[in-house]
Amino acid sequence: MAAGKELTPARKIALVMASMGAENASNIYKHLSDSEVEEISVELARLEYHSVDEVEEVLNEFYELCLTQKVVAEGGYDYARTVLEKAFGEEAASNLLNRITKQLKTKSFDFVRKADYKNLLAIVQNEHPQTIALILSYARTDQASAILSELPKEKRVEVVERIANMDRASPEVVKAIEESLEKKFASLSTADSMEVGGINYVAEIMNNVDRATEKYIFDELSARDQKLADLIKQKMFVFEDIVKLDSQAIQEFTKQVESKDLAVALKGSTQEVAECIFANISSRARENLQADIEYLHNVRMRDVEEAQQRIVGVIRKLEQDQVITITHGSGDEIIA
Repeated sequence: MAAGKELTPARKIALVMASMGAENASNIYKHLSDSEVEEISVELARLEYHSVDEVEEVLNEFYELCLTQKVVAEGGYDYARTVLEKAFGEEAASNLLNRITKQLKTKSFDFVRKADYKNLLAIVQNEHPQTIALILSYARTDQASAILSELPKEKRVEVVERIANMDRASPEVVKAIEESLEKKFASLSTADSMEVGGINYVAEIMNNVDRATEKYIFDELSARDQKLADLIKQKMFVFEDIVKLDSQAIQEFTKQVESKDLAVALKGSTQEVAECIFANISSRARENLQADIEYLHNVRMRDVEEAQQRIVGVIRKLEQDQVITITHGSGDEIIA
């Protein structure tokens, strides 16, 4: 059992295709992208000895996923859960359904994820905020961030609010919207619902928007729904959160950022953030930084926000590289 779990998805697919014969395998190739064909072909070429038990495990997994997709398509999500729980047990059924719905979501709005964001913006900017929220839930986060930044201000907060509150969407609604945007796109699965949007997703979007957009949306959202704004902030890192970093993290990121960016960023920051940074750098570095700040005159707020955004980008990169740890909230919750 353990051996099969160690195989990569591409290796598992190669084992399945090797077991079904060349003719059937070639038919599957017709439905794959060029990069998928290349990856799987490499794995097929590298296939060596695999035990009977290992191959059977992979084939059983493939069969279970095929069965899951079939009952979802024929009877809907709730029907599929009932059938699969009887066949495989509650935990296995849940795992299979989660895998299938994630695959189906990836297939939906595939043309959106491949589109240039400017073309996508031209399509969605005049749509209802709920429609925009649904579309951005299927877009890449960099696309969603760019589009959100260029939407009319009155729509930005409403779209963010709707994405954050989104949980499941009717397939009929998703399909209608999808077909109106891309007539040639394949029809959506008949699963009763699929997970879209949510707090984590909107936090990831907000992590990528420019500083001015971030501040505007949170100011407006806080006035409308303080609890929702706080929930989103708990899942992301903003410039003011520097005060929550430990000394090692502050010392690390201050070595990585441009001294000019740090001076400009602190020129428009809170006293608390400035004091936190001053307390965690050497005396000489502190004196140099304070002198740089004093020499700055007539600094535009836009320049301050851009400098703060670049610094936040460095901090997030250090977190991704596991050089520092960013913690939010209480306990041991770690924000990746």
